[in-house]
Amino acid sequence: MNIRDRIQQQVFRLNGLSLNEFDISQPPGDPGLFGPDHVIWRVHGDFASMLCGGISALMLQMLHPAALAGVWDHSNFRQDMMGRLRRTSQFIAVTTFGNTADAQTLIERVKRIHLRVTGCDNAGKPYAASDPHLLTWVHVAETSRFLAAHLRYKNPQLSQAEQNRYYQEAARVAEALGAQQVPKSVQAVEDYLHMMRPALIYDERTREVLQLLINAPAPSWQAKPAMRVMLTAGMGLLPPWAQQQIQRPIGPAHQWLVDKEMAVIGGLLRWSIQRGAYSRAMQRMGR
Repeated sequence: MNIRDRIQQQVFRLNGLSLNEFDISQPPGDPGLFGPDHVIWRVHGDFASMLCGGISALMLQMLHPAALAGVWDHSNFRQDMMGRLRRTSQFIAVTTFGNTADAQTLIERVKRIHLRVTGCDNAGKPYAASDPHLLTWVHVAETSRFLAAHLRYKNPQLSQAEQNRYYQEAARVAEALGAQQVPKSVQAVEDYLHMMRPALIYDERTREVLQLLINAPAPSWQAKPAMRVMLTAGMGLLPPWAQQQIQRPIGPAHQWLVDKEMAVIGGLLRWSIQRGAYSRAMQRMGR
């Protein structure tokens, strides 16, 4: 096996496509929920920036006590961090790039799971994963970090109008899951994050989950250095106030170094990954 195939194999260990449950290359001509002319295909189609954005999204999401409690009480992430990453990756890949039936199947499955995820957070306040406002928080934390990663590590020239279109498109999935009052523009997302700041908490439980994420196993020893860089890149994608809140601010010199390292890692991954979700979906569309 050559170096290109070896790297691609390592990536697919992290990727939701490794679950082999849905075939993104079939059926021919089905555009799914979006299609190749949508901005969301471009933003979600780059594995390197999406992985950094996904790491950053987890760090931001867990600052909300109810979001953290849902994962803490109902997930086996402490024993199977990679499994959780794969399932999240699968949901994003299939709802973005999959055919219409598969995307709807996965949305309905996640909605059923959310109905079982209830309890009380660390302060004793009741929560439910199906709560429309909590779903909006999880969605905005996720998409805002995906877009931040895309702008930093893939295409800084993406226009404001295209960024707004990305939020409008991605909101369709959030609303299908039950989210309400989803912000659909760059300004609306910034306003929403500012509004949510008083509700966000960094406590012992948050610290423990962050440490678990930082110490998450790489798919192999060869991937460890790249994963370490991507974790730091994820922290650097957080808004400055969130970096301060988790007590891990990234200084300008450190950020410059991480950006240089990510340029190398991103280039290597784009060269290696030939059968990712984007290329399989483009094949389905005959492009």
